[in-house]
Amino acid sequence: MTTRMIITLLLFIPFWLQPAAADDYQDTVKMFKDAKAPQAFFDRAYGYAIFPTVGKAGFIVGGAYGEGRVYKNHQYMGKTTLYQASIGFQMGGQAYSQVIFFEDERAYKDFTSDNFEFSAQAAVVVLTAGASAEAGTKGMSTSASGGQNNAKTTADYYKGMATFIIAKGGLMYEASIAGQKFKFEPK
Repeated sequence: MTTRMIITLLLFIPFWLQPAAADDYQDTVKMFKDAKAPQAFFDRAYGYAIFPTVGKAGFIVGGAYGEGRVYKNHQYMGKTTLYQASIGFQMGGQAYSQVIFFEDERAYKDFTSDNFEFSAQAAVVVLTAGASAEAGTKGMSTSASGGQNNAKTTADYYKGMATFIIAKGGLMYEASIAGQKFKFEPK
């Protein structure tokens, strides 16, 4: 990948990271519910964090950023921000939507206490089609997407959290070690 291509990718990240409007959150929840697999999590989870758009880019060293909302018992509790730094084989940029479910009060408190989390990732995302697998302290997850409306996802709770991701677009190849930090601001 040339320097020019990397600069071009980095210039487009701000467009992926526009502040999400209230409808963006509702639309993102609907998109995940339409994927069917997360439906049971929405029905039974203690709470969840929803990120309509997370922008991610990297070339050996990478980063990601996204703004979201946290809900407890389906009630809005505050804003959250995702920061990620990664190192390893990675090239490109992508945008995706993410939801993190909290199985119980302990997991919710862990998330809202600004804990730093580590994860190992392997992912391939091409335009709106993609597949990924991840295991980390924020839960185990897999996802596959042929587009926003026909995503197939599976996950289970790991340390009280389950994560689902739907690719929105981009081109990213990745096998990296990453650390994520979530900042929570109560309403």
